[in-house]
Amino acid sequence: MEVAKKIINFVMDILETVVFVGSLFIVIYLFVLQPNQVKGASMDPTFENGDYILTSKIAYRFGSPQKGDVVVFSSLKNKDIDFIKRIVGIPGDRVMVKESKVFVNDVLYDEEYINVDTAIFEGGFMEEGIDFEVPDGYVFVFGDNRPRSSDSREFGPIPFENIIGKVIYRYFPPQKMGWVKNPFQTLVPFYLSLR
Repeated sequence: MEVAKKIINFVMDILETVVFVGSLFIVIYLFVLQPNQVKGASMDPTFENGDYILTSKIAYRFGSPQKGDVVVFSSLKNKDIDFIKRIVGIPGDRVMVKESKVFVNDVLYDEEYINVDTAIFEGGFMEEGIDFEVPDGYVFVFGDNRPRSSDSREFGPIPFENIIGKVIYRYFPPQKMGWVKNPFQTLVPFYLSLR
């Protein structure tokens, strides 16, 4: 009888631990961090098809989106489809593509992370040489692989409420594992200071 009681207590302890860990995982997944897999080539060479990333769902509760942030957001047409792109314009910025170059607020946008020109889509949202002012509550996003990216050049600005979160960490493949840095920020982001 004593042995059976010990076995039952042991099993109950394991079940308690499993339920606690499972609940903690669900809370983190729903409210703090979400794993995503990069699908497609729109962010090459920064992220490649098949890369696994962590998206912070709370990053913009403590700050606002910044130029250079990589974000995951739900499609404007189908909320079940997620995109990964880089922010090139925040509210009040004027974004223009002229002669295959990106200008933000009339200044050539320095993008060291890309190695291709930026074209305009025929029939898309943007027009050659005409700037667009990003309205309040929206961001303007481009993929790093401009010829292979469907982005704000085609469908326009993204409302804040469509942003799922900021990409903060790549955890696969192992040789590329690490924090995702914003090339325009010199200060250490809050999530790096927590390490």
